[in-house]
Amino acid sequence: MALNADIKKTIQTAYSQFLDARELKPRYGQKLMIAEIARTLGGIELDDEGVRVGERHICVVEAGTGTGKTVAYLLAAIPVAKALGKKLVVSTATVALQEQIVYKDLPDLKRQSGLNFTFALAKGRGRYLCLSKLDRILTDVDAANASDQALYEDEYPQVDEQALTIYQSMMDALAANKWAGDKDEWADEIEPQVWSRVTTDHRQCTGRRCSNVASCSFIKSRDSLGSFDVIVANHDLVLADLALGGGAILPDPADTFYIFDEGHHLPDKALNHFAEHSRLIGTLKWLEQTNKVQGAMLGEISGAGNIDRFAEQLPSAIQDVKRNLELVYPMITQLAERIEDPDRSPRYRFEQGRVPEPLREVSVELKQTFDRLAELLGKMNREVEEALESSHCDVPKVDLETWFPQIGVWQSRAEANLALWASYAEPEMDGALPKARWITLVDFGGSIDYEICSSPILAARTLEYSLWNRCCGAVVTSATLTALGKFDRLKMRAGTPDNAHYAIVPSPFDFNKAVLRIPKMAQDASDSVNHTLAIIEGLPDLLAEHNASLVLFASRRQMLDVYDGLPLAWREHILMQGDKSKQEMISAHKQRVDDGQPSVLFGLASFAEGVDLPGGYCQHVIIAKIPFAVPDDPVEASLSEWIEARGGNPFMEITVPDAALKLVQACGRLLRTEADSGAITLLDNRLLTRRYGKAILNSLPPFRRELN
Repeated sequence: MALNADIKKTIQTAYSQFLDARELKPRYGQKLMIAEIARTLGGIELDDEGVRVGERHICVVEAGTGTGKTVAYLLAAIPVAKALGKKLVVSTATVALQEQIVYKDLPDLKRQSGLNFTFALAKGRGRYLCLSKLDRILTDVDAANASDQALYEDEYPQVDEQALTIYQSMMDALAANKWAGDKDEWADEIEPQVWSRVTTDHRQCTGRRCSNVASCSFIKSRDSLGSFDVIVANHDLVLADLALGGGAILPDPADTFYIFDEGHHLPDKALNHFAEHSRLIGTLKWLEQTNKVQGAMLGEISGAGNIDRFAEQLPSAIQDVKRNLELVYPMITQLAERIEDPDRSPRYRFEQGRVPEPLREVSVELKQTFDRLAELLGKMNREVEEALESSHCDVPKVDLETWFPQIGVWQSRAEANLALWASYAEPEMDGALPKARWITLVDFGGSIDYEICSSPILAARTLEYSLWNRCCGAVVTSATLTALGKFDRLKMRAGTPDNAHYAIVPSPFDFNKAVLRIPKMAQDASDSVNHTLAIIEGLPDLLAEHNASLVLFASRRQMLDVYDGLPLAWREHILMQGDKSKQEMISAHKQRVDDGQPSVLFGLASFAEGVDLPGGYCQHVIIAKIPFAVPDDPVEASLSEWIEARGGNPFMEITVPDAALKLVQACGRLLRTEADSGAITLLDNRLLTRRYGKAILNSLPPFRRELN
């Protein structure tokens, strides 16, 4: 199906009007991007029920920095979505971009393009205050710290005076209508442990049965979402919705066009979302605490439906789980003793994800006993839920509201453990994609706990089934989607189909304004000692060339060694990651530059992406070494094993493409506007001496080159 002529005209008119209002000239790459997205989404066929027919409904666009991709995808997608009666969900990886779209890009577009649409920001339940929890804390502080809090001690510390002051301020602001309960609208930074006490999740929330439902900021925001044309979310929220079946939080995938901006983050976000983990000793302590307080619970809500009958079975179910965990404990400690260097890498990884048979057998038992416990807690949860709705229940509603979230926490913990041990109980299947499984040593109140972990090694299959196959249409975009000039890496990790529309649109930047150098002093970075010494010796001359520089390191150890080895006169100009927050460093750097002083930022991977230092704030980017992934990451190590077992070369198929993409991102810190210029210096001569070096160099933007 071709793009409808009326929709095409609407897009063209809106684009012209937007450019005229902003006194801008059309950008070639932006026009290409609009056309690619409009053709893909506008070519989707729907049956009489509005359901997508056919495929080729996915558009993947790599848009270079400065393309204006946000305007491009909004201008292309909004008219098509409205014409086909679909919702548009724009998803980002970072809060900064999310806020830019909601508070700047969408209002500008609506005001200056002539398009008529409504939009809203969607956030997870954890971003909103639970008024019931806040009220409970302030009503009885002692109850908040009592032994009936069956939670990890390190997650919910004692409520101190400072936290109580914040909680009282929140209640005062709510009463005065100066705050609606949105964490992001609170004036000051809130520590995670302080906020976690006054927010909730879907297991703990009583929803419309809550006595505070009329004042609930989360319910209000969620109720209004369905009336908006464009919903701005983040990758985590989209994935959470898909995990719940789709349509639970956001519109149904079948009725939605998705745009994944910063789309290169989607595979890793998905891996994190579908990973399972549980702490062994922490779980045992939680079970003991739950056993202790279940009597107190019955003392307050006995008589609520069949709660008594199910609660009577709880001690036996808990005991069965504990007995199996105690069988697992010596197996885990023996495996943990094999960790060679706990300080450097406190992990034991199961090779090829294979669980020893004795551990797998106990995992089967744990799966069954956690299944029984989770089912029992689910029944108790439903009994309390029904009692909250009943007008005939004799149990005071306030007691039911107190214990409902507590039972919800227990159920969530039981389900999380069930998912983990179900993963460890899985038999090996020939040809199946293995999982990464590992044990991490965790400091738990001065002693050691063991975190048992499991993760898919690729998110491709999960995203294929839950997202790409189900959505009405989708756009994936970023400045870095290709690796070594191909989309193969994205296809492997994100599962985007081969028949999707793939396009690379050019940046408007003149890359001749920047020079890419590999100087003679660059050493082979695989020799870490000599490489570090060479950087220490050559860096002062390199830094002296420009007033504002960004130096990117692949390891904290080398960054510290280089800093310590530099003359004091240069150390005074350096702002090093770890000494201050990222934002404080950037602010201090800009102030120094504004004052005409030399300023140098020393940063790690997080400074190689998302840092915007236009104009004179960054004239020189120095990259210490090719950013190869840390070899001890358990998911990447398991993925490498799988590729090797299938006859592939994990270094060339994973390590090199990943490094190439990261290097493109790092080089992207230099040119941030069309007027920018400067230099990029690479201090790793493996780009010239190794066979993969040429491929990586050729994947970088077409800067002028000085390769010695």
